[in-house]
Amino acid sequence: MASRMRIRAQLKDDYCEVKALMRHPMETGMRKDQSGAAIPANFIEDVQVLHNDAVVVQAYWGAAVSANPFLGVRFRGGAQGDVVKVVWRDNHGDSGSGETTIR
Repeated sequence: MASRMRIRAQLKDDYCEVKALMRHPMETGMRKDQSGAAIPANFIEDVQVLHNDAVVVQAYWGAAVSANPFLGVRFRGGAQGDVVKVVWRDNHGDSGSGETTIR
């Protein structure tokens, strides 16, 4: 799967605010195509936010999350120039990631 993600991280007061937009179809497995055949489930299961390679947020998602999901999180301890990375894995084993430096 072609993985594209837009990610931004910036300091606000004592917090690092991370915003990420992930491209993914997030199919529930409940919809049908025009011929009536079920569209197979395809959704992000695991999302991690890493700050300098340390996990600061881990989330387990399911089929109820919308297509092209947006993730917004805040954490303490970031500094300008530090690396923030968002990594995801879906139920088919595909994965994607994006990284940026804190502004």
